[in-house]
Parts: sequence; C-alpha cells; structure tokens
Amino acid sequence: MPKHHAVVVGAGIGGLTAAVALHCRGWRVTVCERAPEPPTTGAGIGLAPNALRALEAIGVDAARAVGSAVPVTMGVRRSDGRWLVRAETVDMAARYGMPPIAVPRPAFTAALTANLPPKALRYGTEVTGVDDVMGRSTVRTAAGQDLSADLVVAADGIRSPLRRAYFPDHPGLHYIGETAWRTIVDAPDLRIPSMSETWGRGGRFGVTPLADGRLYLYATGLVPPGTRSADSRAELRRRFGSWHDPIPALLERVQRLDEADVLQNDLYDLAAPLPRLHHGRIVWLGDAAHAMAPNLGQGGCQAIEDAVILAHLLPRGDGTDSVPAALAAYTAARRDRTNAVRVRARWVGRLGALRNPLAAAARDLAVRATPTRLALRGMDDLFNGFPPGGGGIHRDRLPL
Repeated sequence: MPKHHAVVVGAGIGGLTAAVALHCRGWRVTVCERAPEPPTTGAGIGLAPNALRALEAIGVDAARAVGSAVPVTMGVRRSDGRWLVRAETVDMAARYGMPPIAVPRPAFTAALTANLPPKALRYGTEVTGVDDVMGRSTVRTAAGQDLSADLVVAADGIRSPLRRAYFPDHPGLHYIGETAWRTIVDAPDLRIPSMSETWGRGGRFGVTPLADGRLYLYATGLVPPGTRSADSRAELRRRFGSWHDPIPALLERVQRLDEADVLQNDLYDLAAPLPRLHHGRIVWLGDAAHAMAPNLGQGGCQAIEDAVILAHLLPRGDGTDSVPAALAAYTAARRDRTNAVRVRARWVGRLGALRNPLAAAARDLAVRATPTRLALRGMDDLFNGFPPGGGGIHRDRLPL
C-alpha cells in the first residue's frame, strides 16, 4: 500500500515540526515554502518545558541540537531594576522536569530540517490555493505544479491565506496596540545569566540568553499600527536608554548593528477563535490557527504541541484509518487549549503595557507581593500541558 502523502504549507517552526512528526508516523511529506532559501538571520525562540517534551516525543533534542545555555534565574523587573518576581531555573527544572531554554530561530529551523528526508523541503514554492473535494486535496502552486495530498497542513502563518479562503466570515486579526523590536547581540563581557523582562509604563524590555552564548533582546511600545521610525536603534535608545543596567550597555551593542538586523513587527492576535481547526482534509496549526501575542512565550510552543498531537491522532502512513475523523479529534484536542492561551497572552500583555502611573504602581505592588511558588503554580497549566491527559493522548503512547 502506498504511503499517505501530506503537503505542509509553510516551513516555520510549526510546519517543520509537523513534517518531522508525520515523517515519524510513516507519512510521505512535502513542505512548500515560498521563501527562496532557509533563514540565516532572525531572532530567538523560547522553548518551554511543554514544547521540549513534545519535541522529545518525535526524537528532537532541541538543547543538544543547538547547544544549551540555561539561564540562572528568570523573572520580571521594573524600570529601576528592582525584581518584582524571580525564580531559580533549578527550581523550575525540579518542578517541570526541565527548565525553559531559548535558541536562535535559524539554528532551530536547521535542526528540524535535518530530521526530514532529502528533497522533502521545497523552498521557492508558493502555494496559491488548495482544492479540497471528493475526499482528496489538490495543492496548487505559483509554478503551476499541482500536488495531490491525503492531508494539507496549513502552517502558513499569522496572515494565513488558507484561513481566509476557508473561513471568509471570520473577523481575522486584532491589533494588540503594541509594536515589537527584536534583535540578537554578542555581549559575553556583560556576563548576563538571567532571563528577564522589565516592565515600565507603556513599554517592556526583555533579555534572554541564547543557547549559542548570544543574547536575544526584545522590546515593545504602544504605538498606532504601521508606526515606524527612521532608525530603530535610535528609537530603542530613546525609549529605554535610561532604564536599569544592563539595558543601556546592551543598547550600545544594538547601535553597532546594521539597521536591517533590528526587526520591527506590529503585534496582532486572532480576534476570535476559529469555529474549528480543520476543513475536510485541510488542518490549521500554529499562527494560522490561533495567532497569539508573544507575552507568554507560547506562540511557537503551542505550534509544536499542535504538530505532535496532530501526527499522533492521524493514522500511520500506511494505515487505513479515517483522516477526517482524526482531524475532528485534533480540533477537539487543541481548540480550547490554544484559545485559552491566546486569551491569557492578550491579558498579560495589557497588564505589562499599563501606562497610567497609578495603575502601573498597583500592578507592580501586586506582582511583587505574589510568592514565587504561587507565580510558578500559575504556569503549571502551560508547562505541564504536554502530553495532555485527555482526548485519548497519554504519555505511555508517546513517542510517536
């Protein structure tokens, strides 16, 4: 019996993880990515314990693949440097089995790609549409080459054309009110062991040690959508240059970068949950399914969970079980969890972006008064969310 064939639209984190997971299940996979080549620059991505366990289920050791650099502490500070909440990662490792790590996106993308068979990944291949009729899907590409598929995985990003095509009445994206700047710097002499996010009034600044020894920096500001400065480096120094150490020293490193190395993106999430995460033999995952604000560091992590659970629920590549029934089970397993994370991420963002001095002071006081053990307990449902306890998915049935 010939193998089932899956076409994955998009070679981001979710799409590549889905391709690897389906390959583990014996499927033949083709990944179509419109970009002409793999990314060589970009920001970092945080991998929380739930994502790390999901990756382990498909044989991907992210820490080993890109080298691990676990921060000593994690927490939230205010703009004068005072810690509002701080947790030792050794305590997080004890609680969750492993601490979060952060890795450069290009290195992580390369590590996932290394788990795919040769020629499975096609760069420079733009998907223009999918015809899903008569129990079979046909993927159309800009080059005029049609691909027949038993399954189409729509991992085509936050502005997913396939989402718009199949859910035309959905309200689409919602602007959160913030823009974000992201970059990576070398600063070994600063000896920064902590992963931290600093909250001011109407802005935040994050510092994350990466697995390769560099530092991933991100910042947010409240601006109308589409607002751009002539020089992002100067704008960051204007907004955050007076904040606590080591932020000014880090911004000095940012000044030495090319302007193109500082990414700026307005932040959007999905305005409302999709009515379902599948249609016929098409299934949505990651940002295409449940775009969320980055405030919990769970966007990529939830995409990884999506991919592994999807592959787990589908029949093996040479099986005869129903693909549509498996996709309905996927919607049941993922829709409520990912929507809850999306709503929570939006709420945390609003809390961190408070501009009123009294409201910000009350926020800081409340966060500082919360014991660390309670703050960690608040992350249990996120970090312990994989493997899930229901929907027929159990730890003893993993890895795939």
